[in-house]
Amino acid sequence: MLATYPYQGRTFSFDPAAPIDISLPLAPGDQQVNCFWAEPVQFETIRVGNFVGSVAEGGSTNYKRVHLTPHGNGTHTECYGHISAEPSATLDRCLRRFLFVAKLISVAPRRQDNGDEVVMLADVQVAFQNLGSHVELTPEALILRTLPNDETKQTRHYSGTNPTYIEPSLAQYLAEHHVQHLLLDLPSVDREEDGGALLAHHAFWQYPHATRHEATITELIFVPDVVQDGLYLLNLQVTSSVLDASPSKPVLYRLI
Repeated sequence: MLATYPYQGRTFSFDPAAPIDISLPLAPGDQQVNCFWAEPVQFETIRVGNFVGSVAEGGSTNYKRVHLTPHGNGTHTECYGHISAEPSATLDRCLRRFLFVAKLISVAPRRQDNGDEVVMLADVQVAFQNLGSHVELTPEALILRTLPNDETKQTRHYSGTNPTYIEPSLAQYLAEHHVQHLLLDLPSVDREEDGGALLAHHAFWQYPHATRHEATITELIFVPDVVQDGLYLLNLQVTSSVLDASPSKPVLYRLI
């Protein structure tokens, strides 16, 4: 049975039984995606006196401590608190809605004179504006799938490799067009080492002069090739952590 979702004067339908999970799992070991020199995820069995938190080791329950770095391990969503010292700039306060109309587009980065691979505004503009019969609709979220869509994105260790990033003017363009949520299959919207400038972060959040408090950036997603470009309903799931970022689970539903 299809459900309906009204948006900008239209009513779309989607199948709630056909979710598309575009998050990467968190698991211990070095076969998981990793960036910015973060330690690998660790799951530690808790031991207290005679209690052992492992059924496999004879315990009554599984009880583990998790060690992770949201910005460096797996899919994560961040708010403007990533570049702000404001105590209230935490994701649990910034992200208060969780369903959004999203546009998925695929775009190839361009090699710059310095060898960097950069997603350019001009290339995204073409796809962003080409909404077919929905040309008058402005999506609340943009999902960027970079090409080629290599499956090693799911396990790649990005630290020290100067990964692909986006042109700061692209972040500015999205802010000007009221795109509240940006999701991409890269470790960061900015260059791995840029001297702390973080130009795309600042442009997208319009920080600090006209801060977009509810806007978020989700990094290290993976969108399989079988998922077509187009309009989707995005369910952006995060933990209720009082931090600037959280591990997240973005889920898509194709809009009809």
